[in-house]
Amino acid sequence: MRNVDLIYKIASAEVVEASRRMGTFTGMAVDLADGYVHFSTAEQLPDTLRLHFRGQSDLVLLAVRTADLDSALTWEPSRGGALFPHLYGQMSMSVVAHEAPIAVDDDGRCDLPEWVQ
Repeated sequence: MRNVDLIYKIASAEVVEASRRMGTFTGMAVDLADGYVHFSTAEQLPDTLRLHFRGQSDLVLLAVRTADLDSALTWEPSRGGALFPHLYGQMSMSVVAHEAPIAVDDDGRCDLPEWVQ
């Protein structure tokens, strides 16, 4: 999995705005509770949206360059044993390559930007 160029973080618009002001990603509640920032690969993103963000509309999708996260990024087993990227430590907002507002419908579907790959 380490050859992935971009990983994705789904956050509320409120958290993203606060993070922009601080210059560092402040984290969603699950990140703060678990002690690391949860990410998904492009392949994992649809299930993450469906399972954890169904029916939510005030969201922002952040694409983060893995090369900018260095050794703080780890790949750990999660849902179904798949390896998910987790960031232990702070994330500067300068590592965000792309961002876009997104909404997830009640069935868990979401139109993703063309840069999700």
